[in-house]
Amino acid sequence: MQTRSKLGLAGGALALAALLAWAFAPRPVPVETALLAVGRFESSVEEDGRTRVVDRYLVSAPLAGLWLRPSLREGDGVAVGALLGRILPAASPLIDARSQAELGSRVAAAAAMLRAAGSRFELARVGSAQARRELARSEQLAQQGFVGAAKLETDQLNLQAATQEQAAAAAELQVAQSGLAQARAALGLVNQGSGKAFELRSPVAGQVLRLQQASEAVVNLGMPLLEIGDISRLELVAELLTSDALQASPGSKVVIDRWGGAQKLEGLVSRVEPGAFTKISALGVEEQRVRVIVQLTSPAAQRLQLGDGFRVALKIITRSQENALLVPVSAVFPLPGGTAGQRGVFLLEGGRARLTEVELEARNSQVAWVRKGLLAGAQVIIYPPSGVTDGVRVVERKV
Repeated sequence: MQTRSKLGLAGGALALAALLAWAFAPRPVPVETALLAVGRFESSVEEDGRTRVVDRYLVSAPLAGLWLRPSLREGDGVAVGALLGRILPAASPLIDARSQAELGSRVAAAAAMLRAAGSRFELARVGSAQARRELARSEQLAQQGFVGAAKLETDQLNLQAATQEQAAAAAELQVAQSGLAQARAALGLVNQGSGKAFELRSPVAGQVLRLQQASEAVVNLGMPLLEIGDISRLELVAELLTSDALQASPGSKVVIDRWGGAQKLEGLVSRVEPGAFTKISALGVEEQRVRVIVQLTSPAAQRLQLGDGFRVALKIITRSQENALLVPVSAVFPLPGGTAGQRGVFLLEGGRARLTEVELEARNSQVAWVRKGLLAGAQVIIYPPSGVTDGVRVVERKV
């Protein structure tokens, strides 16, 4: 009986010891994991912007007088030479030799502007022809394998820019011709001394953007009356921090979102203005910002509702790389005991966490581009808990 009792006590003691060992043994730490994959990496700068008409024309009063109530309203389309409104010249002693001399000076200035606009148009025409010849030469060399795709794309963009420059120069020439005609007409009307209404006509084709004088009023020489622009030719303006603007070089791809349409629009950075300015943020902090101009490349049919001064969200692609090894940024952390630039991740291997140092090429808000230290298909721990250390047992949490 004593032997059996001793054996029972020994067995119970062993069972208790085993139970205590199991109870106090370290448990695997539950973790979440993700697989490393190869894909497209993009880093970008995001900022709000606004639209504006590329060529905006402010029509002002060519002479003092009574501006008759116009029939046009904002949004109305006008053709070249269309009637914008009428001005009855002021029949007063103020139209003296001095006023006549001022109108004569306006005629001379308008003639000089016409000559300058003609020179700019010829220069733009020559530039467009040169860009067209350069593109044809590059296309011929590309077929023979002597020119890369980057050079061919650059020449295509140069031709597109030269074509737009020629169109803008042609519009300026047209405006200068109209301005000279109006200045001469105003001077002739004063010299005649008649009370005939002066007809103000549109220098370009477009739409009425703003009507400063919608009612009948007495206007002075040079007073703004209305603005005209072509809504189909829009560009975007974004005010970026100077540190971000350094990454937005001309030619960078731009994605336009949150503008009110059903699909995203595309564009290219055409110009980064050289001068910065100080702007107070919503938190009262002084910031140095610079204006970045974006040219829309999406067809006009996709943005018919977009007008002048509309708010949009811009995403400027600063870097893009295909076939990059990507890891979630939630898996990357500063390497314990390392320098400021060293980074590490926890790999899941054989049920244990393995601390691995990695080298990053770049990162964005979601993924990091791994340059060295990992292979595609590896399983990394994301949001590693505080209990995860090198070699500790872990178990994948089922979501």
